[in-house]
Amino acid sequence: MTGPHVFVLKGYPRLSETFIAEEILGLERRGLDIRIVALRRPTDDSVHPVHGEIRAPVAYLPEYLHDAPLRVLGAWWRVRRRPGYGTALRRFLADLRRDPTRNRLRRFGQALVLVDDLPAGAAHLHAHFIHTPASVTAYAALVTGLPWTCSAHAKDIWTSPDWELAGKLAAARWTVTCTRAGRDRLAALAPADRPVRLGYHGLALDRFRPLPLLRPRRDGADPDDPVRLLAVGRAVEKKGFDVLLDALARLPPDRHWRLTHVGGGPERAALEARAERHGIAGRIAWLGPRDQAAVLAEYRAADLFALPCRVAGDGDRDGLPNVLVEAQSQGLACVSTAVGGVPELIGDGVNGRLVPPDDPEALAGALLALIGDPDRRRALGRAGQARVARDFDSAASLDTLAGYFGEVPARDAAPAAAE
Repeated sequence: MTGPHVFVLKGYPRLSETFIAEEILGLERRGLDIRIVALRRPTDDSVHPVHGEIRAPVAYLPEYLHDAPLRVLGAWWRVRRRPGYGTALRRFLADLRRDPTRNRLRRFGQALVLVDDLPAGAAHLHAHFIHTPASVTAYAALVTGLPWTCSAHAKDIWTSPDWELAGKLAAARWTVTCTRAGRDRLAALAPADRPVRLGYHGLALDRFRPLPLLRPRRDGADPDDPVRLLAVGRAVEKKGFDVLLDALARLPPDRHWRLTHVGGGPERAALEARAERHGIAGRIAWLGPRDQAAVLAEYRAADLFALPCRVAGDGDRDGLPNVLVEAQSQGLACVSTAVGGVPELIGDGVNGRLVPPDDPEALAGALLALIGDPDRRRALGRAGQARVARDFDSAASLDTLAGYFGEVPARDAAPAAAE
């Protein structure tokens, strides 16, 4: 296929979406001409090194239509003459009846601006996330007749209604997702001629070398040399960090530990207050968001990694958290839960520990056992490192993904309806 591939992202660049940046860079290195369009501008104070290596130019749609009314109105005036505009408008109005929200109006307006701003010769649209970016992309595809595809991940799969997923899966040429659990949910809603493929993100392992030397044999007995625990992730419900704090509060006082948390998120203040109530705030360092180099340094300084994922009240859950793959790449023993795609990486007692979600007693027991047993931590860490090296090197997955993009035709003869 000739012409650029236009990648539609919710925001770019974002510290929490390193996997998307690594994928874009890997596809560029395999010959894809990519242009990035984001629905919102960056909010993070820093970026990862990978963002500086990506050549793709970046354009931004108006995050809110009232912020750029003349831009939106001008786009509508020009786009309304396109042959596919009527089809897209009818699809949008049908969607609006089922989802009468300002968000739905915003996505259609953003789609008009996307069409108006498409680079010359654009051959294909690709949405990262099957919720709002895919809505914008699907409407734009109907207007232009361009084929579109989608990468689905976690929250977008589990919090979108079936009717909307089914419509997008029927319209996209193919969809790829990063866990078997996510693939199974989407495949059950997709027609037979619109494949849903499994593709683990993996790691660009060269960025995570050289591998660390053997870790100290801390066992929590020495108050001057406590076991170093690490948790990385946004402070949101599905990460279960409140459960982690409840578990840590249950540990006996004669086992000495310190926890470092890396990440921002809306629940950060509530978590800090919870730690105060438990009387463990003095043992916790809240670092906030950090770039990849800083996070890598924390993996290498830690003795034990904890991420007690759960299903949130709105159905949101993790796919396969990249931080678990990263931690295991560094030989760091991990404790997590059997939620989402986590069991696709970690076998309980094989290369990590899995406990039930929302169970601080079970989590405390697993943490306590590993805090006091550096040999067991080392064995689990080595097994995790071997698993990542064998099955989660991104080079192979990127070769496969690049092949999928090569399958996309230059233009759909009759674009399918899109939700």
